[in-house]
Amino acid sequence: MNEAGKETIVVKIGSSSLTTEGGGLSADRVALYAGEIAALHRTGCRVLLVTSGAVAAGFRRIGYATRPRHLHEKQAAAAVGQALLMQAYQEAFAAHGIPVAQLLLTRPDFANRPRIRNAQRTIDELLRQRVLPIINENDTVSTEELKFGDNDALSALVANLVRAAQLLILTDTDGLYSADPRKDPQAARIARVSTVTDEIERIAGGAGSSVGTGGMRSKIEAARIAMRGGVPAFIGRAEEPGDLALAAAGRGKGTYFDTTLHNLPVKKQWVGFHSPITGRIVIDGGAEVALLSDGRSLLPAGIRAAEGDFRPGDVVEVVGSDGRVLGRGIVNYAQWQVQAVAGLSTEEARRRVEVSRIEVIHRDEWVALG
Repeated sequence: MNEAGKETIVVKIGSSSLTTEGGGLSADRVALYAGEIAALHRTGCRVLLVTSGAVAAGFRRIGYATRPRHLHEKQAAAAVGQALLMQAYQEAFAAHGIPVAQLLLTRPDFANRPRIRNAQRTIDELLRQRVLPIINENDTVSTEELKFGDNDALSALVANLVRAAQLLILTDTDGLYSADPRKDPQAARIARVSTVTDEIERIAGGAGSSVGTGGMRSKIEAARIAMRGGVPAFIGRAEEPGDLALAAAGRGKGTYFDTTLHNLPVKKQWVGFHSPITGRIVIDGGAEVALLSDGRSLLPAGIRAAEGDFRPGDVVEVVGSDGRVLGRGIVNYAQWQVQAVAGLSTEEARRRVEVSRIEVIHRDEWVALG
């Protein structure tokens, strides 16, 4: 819950849910989703919309016969399509008396703490004023390697940022299946997921639709990010009036991803999801238990190796001896210092190096991701 007990819900709509088969916006679908979100808004919920669709909306208008492949062409299409997308949303929500606002974000915005804090304050004020924030990636400046992937990850990061009660990811399939239902008639829909396992990732598959860039795999990863931040998620379909309300009420046409974790403070969100990584520390089994199960800090004795070029105050990745990423934390040592004390007792480490804190990573500056 947020201001005055109002529940915050983030709704994510992908390109394939907004556009026609050949590309271009579907006015009927935009109107449908506006009506569904307006119904949630009328209940007093604080609703944010994370949307894709700028490239899909613009590529035909700009003159391309099919969705462009080259980055500069996609960015040109997005520059045209973003205006069309916001115009369509503004008109659709105006019919329900709801003002809208546009926010365009990129991954580097989340990595920059002052910038994302400003974005958070702006969103909070818009919600306080009962304005619907509509958030999209800034496609015209994003580079290919930094893109979110049909905004699935973006929606999860936004949900964590605003400490949402729910993340509802709407797509053109009714959730996650045990196999591809288009190929296997025995495939069964998975109603609830409490942990995103390797098996869940495997059955998620890969490619998305022809007008979008995300598939079920990117949506599963978004659900994982949301869950780590203490936000339960839903992946499914909302194609008829009332479907979104059912999804928010736990009776939707899709798969629910549950979490027992609490919302992370903004600083821990930055450490866990947004900060640039400058190196990695490899730890042994005992240190892994201490970090993941016992809520303890990382001490020199549990370290096997240090890689990269990091300094005190940097964020590093921590991995187990099998190479599995366990989490991230703010390190109190330089890389050469970690290497010098790896495997040593606390007393011996103090004799070897001079550091402000004996913990290599303090538990208050650690976020588990394993």
